[in-house]
Order: sequence, then structure tokens, then C-alpha cells
Amino acid sequence: MSYEITGKLVAKFETVQRSGTFRTREFVVEKSDDINGRTIVNYVKFQCVQDKTTIVDRVNEGDEIKVYFNIKGSKWEKEGRTNYITNLDAWRIEQIMQRAGNTTIDNEYMEPLNTFTDTASDADDLPF
Repeated sequence: MSYEITGKLVAKFETVQRSGTFRTREFVVEKSDDINGRTIVNYVKFQCVQDKTTIVDRVNEGDEIKVYFNIKGSKWEKEGRTNYITNLDAWRIEQIMQRAGNTTIDNEYMEPLNTFTDTASDADDLPF
């Protein structure tokens, strides 16, 4: 099951090589909600893994973004103690652009950048 959240990017961290074949990167989104006239601010930390560690490169701190993520949990046991760990694994980020001159909130979502590159053989595959 996939989830999504919209908020402001407040921090992004460097990629960490956890082992020879596994790398992660973390970032934080500020999510504000108005509840009964009070503003509640939450800071949500996400992680990206493997090839997804670059998805945060094209957004800047302070940008309004929409994050798509999965919730993953694991059980960790050591020396007779048990611990449970929950990760929010981000797999897609969209930057939200505010339209100029509009006083209402009117968001426009940017599609993710194409991660595939065109090759010379693709250019020759035209239907005309």
C-alpha cells in the first residue's frame, strides 16, 4: 500500500553507503495542519534507498513537495532485547508550484523527470 503527504522540504542529507550494495538517503518534510484554530506542525523523516536516493536532488529546501512513500517495519533482536523499527520509504517526489498572481492556493504538480535517456536508435524510430 502506498501513501502520500504534502509539505515543505526542510532538510535533506547526504547519501550514506550502508554496505557494499546498500545505500540510503534521508530528508525531512514539515507538515502543518490547522485543528480547532491551532496550527500543529509535524516533522516527518523519510528515507530513500538504492536507486531512489537521487529523487531528492531536484528539489530544494523550502520547496513545497508531495512525497509518495511506503511504510516498512522490521523486528530487530540482539542480546535478548527486541526492538521494532518503522521506515517511511519514499519512492517519488513531486514539486508543487504556486501560480503567480493567484491569491488562492492553486497547486500544479510537476511530473517526475524522465529517468531514461534517448539514444540515437530512438531518434531513427519516427513513424514518418
